[in-house]
Amino acid sequence: MSKLNTSNSEFDLDRPNIEDYLPSGSIQEPRGKLRLRDLLDISPTLTEAAGAIVDDSFTRCFKSNPPEPWNWNVYLFPLWCLGVVVRYGFLFPLRVLVLTLGWIIFLSCYFPVHTLLKGNDKLRKKLERGLVELICSFFVASWTGVIKYHGPRPSMRPRQVFVANHTSMIDFIVLEQMTAFAVIMQKHPGWVGLLQSTILESLGCIWFNRSESKDRGIVTRKLREHVEGADNNPLLIFPEGTCVNNHYTVMFKKGAFELGCTVCPIAIKYNKIFVDAFWNSRKQSFTMHLLQLMTSWAVVCDVWYLEPQNLKPGETPIEFAERVRDIISVRAGLKKVPWDGYLKYSRPSPKHRERKQQSFAESVLRRLEEK
Repeated sequence: MSKLNTSNSEFDLDRPNIEDYLPSGSIQEPRGKLRLRDLLDISPTLTEAAGAIVDDSFTRCFKSNPPEPWNWNVYLFPLWCLGVVVRYGFLFPLRVLVLTLGWIIFLSCYFPVHTLLKGNDKLRKKLERGLVELICSFFVASWTGVIKYHGPRPSMRPRQVFVANHTSMIDFIVLEQMTAFAVIMQKHPGWVGLLQSTILESLGCIWFNRSESKDRGIVTRKLREHVEGADNNPLLIFPEGTCVNNHYTVMFKKGAFELGCTVCPIAIKYNKIFVDAFWNSRKQSFTMHLLQLMTSWAVVCDVWYLEPQNLKPGETPIEFAERVRDIISVRAGLKKVPWDGYLKYSRPSPKHRERKQQSFAESVLRRLEEK
């Protein structure tokens, strides 16, 4: 019951005050007339619906917040135009050259290492890890990334898993340039999928498709096998399961927290002074997202490697996941919301709709009986 109250209090904190949005006439009508506030009083369901229309706390988690325009007068507009020329005419071609050079160096080294050292797995894996870290560093350099890392660098140890909040696929690149993680990731199409099935496969990464229910059992089995290996790369999981706009954290999936191993939280916070690093995959391809970053001034980010956590006696995996989410949210200055991020990809279940309908019907009947 206390857990339910906590969840409700989180929702109430994020729920808008409907009366703030109502015309004064709807609140101060003389007695005897139906007021809008009375209508909303009929059922919490109506209040939730009105709140969703006014200010939906779920969709706010997945919206980009464009910066306030500053080129609004005759003095600032020429400076803005100069900035556009510098970013697109000078910085962007230079960054493309840097990234191209990085790929040439990486590919000329990776494939010989991958094919010629198959008999020496230990040396091959070590060199492949270093090369992946190198190409990720070139990616960060192509955005003029200013990344500040706080805390001890992750190390290869058995029975541990790293979890982080998720804003964009570049989270993986930002973390990978310091440590070659094996990541749990959605299988992507195009050139990203090609990299997943070739280069990243060598790191021990695990891929899945959200649409395939059988993938869940396969991924769970692979997770348990990976965390038991002492020589495997550190395992990185984004338990939100989707990209959130770096203002909020949605519910963490419990999979990473029921493996019976140490969980190492990582908090990632982007500074939006130059560019919004949030990737909305429904509106923008990852290629266009990278181009947006490469034509900005810089990507500024802080990464905190936080104190490892273990399951406490009597604590469930769900409670453990919420405790770790609290730690990450507080460190990165993010607001917790009681939503499942997968709702972005699916419609509400029939059972959920039926419960809402039954609750609404009972509230209306109760109100009519009172009259």
